[in-house]
Amino acid sequence: MAHITAAFIGLGLIGGSIAKGLKRRDPSIRIMAYMRTRQTLEKAKQDGIVDVILDGVGEALRGCDIVFLCTPVEYNAAYMSQIRPFLKEGAILTDVGSTKSDIHEAAARLGLEPFFIGGHPMAGSEKTGYENATDHLLENAYYILTPTPKTPAGAVETMTRIARGIGAIPLVLDYRKHDLAVAAISHLPHLIAASLVNLVHDSDDPDQLMKRLAAGGFKDITRIASSSPVMWEQICLSNEANISFMLERYIDSLKAVHRQLQSREPGAIRRLFEESGSYRNSFADSSKGAIEPVFSFSVDVVDEPGAITIISSILSSRGINIKNIGINHNREGGEGALRISFYDEESLKAAWERLKKYNYSLFAG
Repeated sequence: MAHITAAFIGLGLIGGSIAKGLKRRDPSIRIMAYMRTRQTLEKAKQDGIVDVILDGVGEALRGCDIVFLCTPVEYNAAYMSQIRPFLKEGAILTDVGSTKSDIHEAAARLGLEPFFIGGHPMAGSEKTGYENATDHLLENAYYILTPTPKTPAGAVETMTRIARGIGAIPLVLDYRKHDLAVAAISHLPHLIAASLVNLVHDSDDPDQLMKRLAAGGFKDITRIASSSPVMWEQICLSNEANISFMLERYIDSLKAVHRQLQSREPGAIRRLFEESGSYRNSFADSSKGAIEPVFSFSVDVVDEPGAITIISSILSSRGINIKNIGINHNREGGEGALRISFYDEESLKAAWERLKKYNYSLFAG
C-alpha cells in the first residue's frame, strides 16, 4: 500500500477507523479528508491520521489513488457527481454504505462504473463519530466489495489488499446478491424485532406483566430493536425491494406455521424447530437456537498473538468457565471483536466484573 494517496469524504466511525487502520499498517500513506465539522479534521490531523485537510471537493482530489465516500447514504450520490471531474485515470471510488443498489445505479448514471467499487465494512458501534473510531474496528470483520461490470481487475485486487491490510476479511460479491443477503440476515430481523417489541407493548395489560416477565430469549432476539430509528429508516428504504421480497416470504412462512398450529398437524412444529435448530447450529457461532437464553457478551480487542490467551487466563484464574469463545465477523450491531459465552448468568456477571477491572471495553447482548 506504499505511496497511496487516499481521500475521505466524511470521517466518522467507519471512515475514521479505515483511515486509522491504513495509517497503522503503513504510516507513509497520505490521507486527505473533508467533512463539515472542521474541529474533527483538526483533531484527526493532530492524531497524525489526516495529512491534508480539504476545504471541499476540488482539484486536490486529482492526486488521489482512492476516494472513500463515508457520508450518510442519501448524500453519497450528490458527492459522486461533484467528485467525478477530479478522478484521475485508474483512480478508485468506493463507499462504505450498508446497501449497494442505489449507489451502483448512481455510478452507472454518472458514467463512473470504471472507477467504482461498492464497499460494505460489516462492523460498527453503538457510539458514532471519529472520536470513537479505532485502528482495529474492522479486524476479522467481513469487508464486502461489489465491483461493477466495468471495474478493472487490478482495482478489485487493490481494494482486496486494502481490506486485508486493515485486518478485515474481503469478500467480493455482486451488489444485487449483497442487498438480498443483508435484507434477509440484517434488515428483516431488525423489522421483526421492532414489530415483535411493539406487539408485546400493544398486547400487554395495564400492569405491564409481559414487560416485567420479558427476559432471556425475548431480550436476546429483540436486542436490535433498540438500534437508531433514523439510520434504520434510511437503510430499509434504500433496500425496499429486497426487504419486501423477504418479508413476503417470511409472512408466508408464518401463515404456514399458523395453519399447522390450528390443524395440530402431527410433527409439523417439531420439524420446524428441528430444521431451524440444525441449520442454526451449523453457523460459525455454534450457540443454540435464538429462543434459549444466551449468557454472553463481546470484548473489544486488538487481533494480535496471545489476546485470547490473556483473556482466558484472566477468567480461569478466578475459576470462571467459558462455554464458547469466537470472533465476531459481522459487528454492525456494535459488538466487540471477540464474543464469549458462559453457562449461566452468575459466570457472565463474574467475568464482566473481572474484565472491567483490566480496562477491557465490553458490550452486552
